[in-house]
Formats: sequence, structure tokens, C-alpha cells
Amino acid sequence: MEGTVIRHEPFKEVVIMECNQFPTPDDLARFANISVGGRPTGVYWADGVTFVYYPIPTTTRIAAKHLIEEKRVYWAFVSYSLMPKYQSLIETKERLIIPVINMSTSPLFQKVAQWLKQHGTKTTS
Repeated sequence: MEGTVIRHEPFKEVVIMECNQFPTPDDLARFANISVGGRPTGVYWADGVTFVYYPIPTTTRIAAKHLIEEKRVYWAFVSYSLMPKYQSLIETKERLIIPVINMSTSPLFQKVAQWLKQHGTKTTS
């Protein structure tokens, strides 16, 4: 392993194309479940916000260039809800049980959560 260099290069920018705030974590859990066709899914939590995101695939040359050269990632859609205290599961009245993954140790997810609290938009319920 002589000569091997390991370094960390975090993203410089996350571009969120569309975002919607749900009134409750339960509403977000319902949306997350429906958006994956009822298959098992989870949501992320950081800094008082629970959310799901849908990245734009990096299969095109332009998207890959932005990712590799510019450290920029594009998320097509983010849905979120405020959830001040972390809980490991969201259980809805319909008995959907959605795991919540605590990403509070990720600086990227913390910054996204802070941005969502300041700039997000509400959906109608």
C-alpha cells in the first residue's frame, strides 16, 4: 500500500431542483412509501428535519463532470417534514412503519436540513 493516498473531498454544492414540506412526519412517511411503490423504504433525519431525496443519475457525461470536477450533486426532488427530536421509526395511523436513519453525523446532511428549514416550501394537505 506504499504510495497510496487517501483523501476526503466533500461536495461543494447540492442543487435541489424541487422541494416540498409535508405538515407531519406521518405525511412524509406516506409519501415515501407511495413513491417507491409500497416497497420497504426509509427516510433520513438530521438537525430536526426528516427527509427523502431523489438524486439525478450521473449516467450522462455532463452530470458526471459536475459531480467529479465541480463537486456538485443534483437532487431532482426533496420532500421533508420537521421532526425536532430523532425517533428511529415513524408509524402512521395506517400502520405503515418507516425506519428513520439518523444522519446527524454527516456535515452534508446537516447543511441540507438547515437549508430546508430556511428555504423549504409547504405542500397542501
